[in-house]
Amino acid sequence: MTTTTPTTTSAGAPTKPLGRPFGKSGLTSRGVANAVVLIAALYTMLPALWLLFASTKNADALFGSDIFSLGDFSLSRNLSDLFAMDGGLYGEWYLNSLLYAVGGALVGSLISVSAGYAFDKYEFRHKEKLFGLVLTGVMVPQTVLALPLYLVASEIGLVNTFWAVFIPVLFNPFGVYLARLLSSGYVPNEVLEASRVDGAGELQTYIRVSLRMLGPGFVTVFLFQLTAIWNNFFLPMVMLSDQHLYPLSLGLYTWNSSATVSPEYYPLVVIGSLLAVVPLIVAFVTLQRYWKSGLTAGSVK
Repeated sequence: MTTTTPTTTSAGAPTKPLGRPFGKSGLTSRGVANAVVLIAALYTMLPALWLLFASTKNADALFGSDIFSLGDFSLSRNLSDLFAMDGGLYGEWYLNSLLYAVGGALVGSLISVSAGYAFDKYEFRHKEKLFGLVLTGVMVPQTVLALPLYLVASEIGLVNTFWAVFIPVLFNPFGVYLARLLSSGYVPNEVLEASRVDGAGELQTYIRVSLRMLGPGFVTVFLFQLTAIWNNFFLPMVMLSDQHLYPLSLGLYTWNSSATVSPEYYPLVVIGSLLAVVPLIVAFVTLQRYWKSGLTAGSVK
């Protein structure tokens, strides 16, 4: 008969003998989890891989069964055709989307963060009732507001202009709600009191102290708003009739509709869709490090 001698620690206290880190059930659970993760990764990556490979094919190969083959490489020709089609409309759409999305996200995020900060740090009449209206705006789908916005823009003569799309995207109820939560976590009241004691005014305190602490929150709201504006489709479709003002989403939709009559548009829609996701990828990769930065660390002693 064999016995198991327990091991002892440096203090002399006996410990349990070491066993296997994973039992049979543990290995099975880990295998199931890995399989689920693998399936989810394939589900996410396969459309992106198809788009990447299809953007290198000409129209004939695109309708064939050899999308993932290395033959019929036509990437450079597709790129030249993309920016030459219809007098270079794709380049104009790309620039329009950058103006709508980047400019709108910057200004809109500043408005949302400022409003959320005010709701969090100041007391004023009917504060919670007004914030309740903001929460109501979060629950209203943006497509429902497109027709009322069109009627308002028509009354003031903004239909089919840059401002008809740019102004409505500046106001984001969800951004205000999120900014209020972030303000309560990132901006301690003690820091604001110290700034006021030093003689700084409210606006100066907000710009020099609070806004810097809200940097990660500002980036978060910016990325949410950038994605929403970049993918915005219904509002430009309602507001715009001039193709030179279209964003990428609406422009590629018109080309895709024309492809049923003119198949040469299909490769352009595919490679145009691939280029359309590049700014979002760059924005998320570049700005993700700011989410984890603790700008308020050591601000309160």
